[in-house]
Amino acid sequence: MSSFMSINTDLQQHYQQLKGALARIGYFRRGTLLKRFMTCGKPECACKASPPRLHGPYYQWTRKIAGKTVTVLFTREQADLLAGWIAEGRQLDRIIAQMQRLSLRATDRMLKELSPAARKAPAARVRGKRAPNG
Repeated sequence: MSSFMSINTDLQQHYQQLKGALARIGYFRRGTLLKRFMTCGKPECACKASPPRLHGPYYQWTRKIAGKTVTVLFTREQADLLAGWIAEGRQLDRIIAQMQRLSLRATDRMLKELSPAARKAPAARVRGKRAPNG
């Protein structure tokens, strides 16, 4: 039987690199940042002209909280910061997904290296009342 340490060193090295990348993740936020231009409700406003001159830009951050969509308006400076934090959150998601795939591959290999006796599943147990000995 091979040792568990014989797991492909490429997998181990790649996993260690991902752990390092994970440690470098800074502050992050979830959600979507939009830059919007909108019309208003005034009938004679320039935003209703042809071609329209829309109001904005408005920077909106939208996310879910307890199943509800929440939207917050930000200044351009705030939106610039928020965009970086959202990018960090997406990078975090990519790193975790890669770590999950590598971990699955590595642990599958470890399980396959077990001897057939060690891999054998334990006998199923039947729960409930015992039949009377007749």
